[in-house]
Amino acid sequence: MSKETKYQGKYLRMVDDDSWEYVERVNCSGVVGILAMNSDNKVVLVEQFRKAIGKNLIEFPAGLVGDDGSEEELEIAANRELEEETGYKAEKMHYLFDCPVSAGLTVEEISFIYAEDITKVSKGGGVDSENITVHEVELANINAWLKQKQKEGLSIDTKIFAGLYLLQNIKEFLN
Repeated sequence: MSKETKYQGKYLRMVDDDSWEYVERVNCSGVVGILAMNSDNKVVLVEQFRKAIGKNLIEFPAGLVGDDGSEEELEIAANRELEEETGYKAEKMHYLFDCPVSAGLTVEEISFIYAEDITKVSKGGGVDSENITVHEVELANINAWLKQKQKEGLSIDTKIFAGLYLLQNIKEFLN
């Protein structure tokens, strides 16, 4: 059996590849997740409603690469998304690595990018179709803050935990 498209929409395609069904994005060339901490040692997170799970999600700023049809570099997309969602811009962006989002469901991988020397330049909040709340949480208090958000009924993206590990050990990953 060969790869067969079972469904294609505006953003996603579902395929059957030798009896394994999975999803591909059709509107971009990649996905970036941005790890950022301001000069006050506060982690920059975003909160937004995610229709697929029916509730608000706490996550790192993230976004699509090349979703306007251009061939966009990961670091440029990451800085664009960081500013759109949080109002911060970075002096330097460092590619860390790629990892699968959900290897049994999708071919999608997220490219983790570390934003260094960030400066607040605008309010953030996302583009017209988004309603993003920006959170700046002290790294030392983040575990208690995340637990409180869970008690309030919010969901916590699993990439938060990988990202926090990276932020706490960022010097090792940059060398």
